[in-house]
Amino acid sequence: MRFTKASVLKALLTLGAWVLALLWISPFLGIIMVSVRPVREVLHGWWVLRPFTFTWENFVNAWTGQLGTYPLYVGIRNSLIIATFSTILPLTVGALAAYAFARFSFPIKNLLFLTITLLMAMPPQVVAIPLFLLMSRLRLVNTYLGLVLVHSAWGTPWIILFLRNYFMTLPKELEEAARIDGASDFEVFCDIVLPLCKPALLSIVALQFTWVWNDFFFALILMMHPEKYVATQCLAFMKGEYHVPWGLISAGSVITMAFPIMLFFLLQKYYVRGMVGWLVRG
Repeated sequence: MRFTKASVLKALLTLGAWVLALLWISPFLGIIMVSVRPVREVLHGWWVLRPFTFTWENFVNAWTGQLGTYPLYVGIRNSLIIATFSTILPLTVGALAAYAFARFSFPIKNLLFLTITLLMAMPPQVVAIPLFLLMSRLRLVNTYLGLVLVHSAWGTPWIILFLRNYFMTLPKELEEAARIDGASDFEVFCDIVLPLCKPALLSIVALQFTWVWNDFFFALILMMHPEKYVATQCLAFMKGEYHVPWGLISAGSVITMAFPIMLFFLLQKYYVRGMVGWLVRG
């Protein structure tokens, strides 16, 4: 068998990719192994497979909070509520605003769009104190609505930028033909533009939902009562003052990761489109 320079290079690249993939996935394998085994079996490393005793005990205790921790099912419920509405609200507002920026002319349009774009560069830590004071005055601390509004405000700028660039690539002839037939601007937007933007919209749903689901910072600031904790807070508070139940935390992490992973498998092709969508120029 004759080996060419190209075939050897391809084989080395493939081998390197497999090595990097194994290195990247090894922490996740470790979390899974610790979650399904008693602690005594992983004291010397999760890769030690003798003895191996499979158990669901860590998952049951994490889900129900039987060991005195915050029940994870409460956090999962709260995260689902917050992530769902924090995806729908900014997507609705962002789509309408992005269409206005892409198709209409109005005063200070460019300045306003530049301001919205610059807001994306602001780290959350900068606004932590004024945000908490504002939410306190509005009596929105420790409420679903307060956290949903914060996530929506934080997600709307990037959604506007993303969809505005996407709308700029759509042919205007379809919209003009609909207007000639008597359709209003809103009807054109709902009946013509949105159906053409299904890949972009689903990509935004995937990205925004995942980012909100994984958030810990804003939830830590605004959610103070255990019955309002999100999943990431429940995981953090599973750690005791003098003891760290690694099996419990690992099981809770697996349960928490399952939801964005399932969403990824449902919308995986749109993740790629979502990441490359930033490169689309109007």
